[in-house]
Amino acid sequence: MAVLGADGRMGRTVCQAVESAPDLELVTRVEHEDDLSAVLHGSRVRVAVDFTVPAETEANVHTLIDAGVHAVVGATGWTEESLGRVADHLASAPEVGVLIAPNFSLSAVLAMTFAAKAAPYFESAEVIELHHPDKVDAPSGTARHTAAAIAAAREAAGRGPSPDATASGFEARGADIDGVRVHAVRLRGLVAHEEILLGNLGEQLTIRQDSFDRASFMPGVLLAVRAVGSRPGLTVGLEHLLDLG
Repeated sequence: MAVLGADGRMGRTVCQAVESAPDLELVTRVEHEDDLSAVLHGSRVRVAVDFTVPAETEANVHTLIDAGVHAVVGATGWTEESLGRVADHLASAPEVGVLIAPNFSLSAVLAMTFAAKAAPYFESAEVIELHHPDKVDAPSGTARHTAAAIAAAREAAGRGPSPDATASGFEARGADIDGVRVHAVRLRGLVAHEEILLGNLGEQLTIRQDSFDRASFMPGVLLAVRAVGSRPGLTVGLEHLLDLG
């Protein structure tokens, strides 16, 4: 397999995890300045993990599809439009699988799942995501995915929007993801953290997830690497690989 963004913090951690896995082989490390098409040409790579940056990741995925290489993507910055372009491209490569996960931490995936299950039972729902200040996008992909799942669950249950009487300074209320407010904190010393706040009159449920080390993402990455070849087409979210009911 190949690791794209191998010179970054997450890329280095993925390389170490793959090299420690007895059933996986790290064939090549692809760094920022490398020509991905040239690296893949004639190689034995069957699966690639992409932990690059939003400005590069979509082009990388299209190159991987053209090369017939399965992709596991942790780089953020995806939109409905960019996901649609990947899905359309995969229609011409029916044997290739692409898995894009906003978060590879199993605890984060469980937190998102629990939040979506709980959301219809509460009048209010908001998301706070907290990351290190070197992160280039806000809100995080994890928070967007969480908020979208909460919004979908509330809509399916017939829940209206969360009450909010804000009349001025609305920009301080955070990003609006399908009607769910998402707030981003960037603070030195943090890695990746999320709080989902759910409230009713007289009660509050807080679901909190913390990743203190990038090693926490590796079990999910390796799970995706092993599974992506059996899931042709586009899969968004690691939860689809877990038996969560």
